[in-house]
Amino acid sequence: MENNKKERNVDKNLRNVVKDLEQVKVNSFHAQQIQQDTNDRRHQDALNHDE
Repeated sequence: MENNKKERNVDKNLRNVVKDLEQVKVNSFHAQQIQQDTNDRRHQDALNHDE
C-alpha cells in the first residue's frame, strides 16, 4: 500500500514523461508509416463527412 501512496504523490507530468521514455523506439521509416496511417484515416474521415 505504501508504494501506491508514493505513486499518487508523484507529479502527473513526471509519470507521463516516464511512460514516453518506456515506449519502444522506432526508426524514421516506421515513424513515417505510422504518420501516414494517421493521415490516411483523417483523409478518409473527411471524405465520409463531405457526403
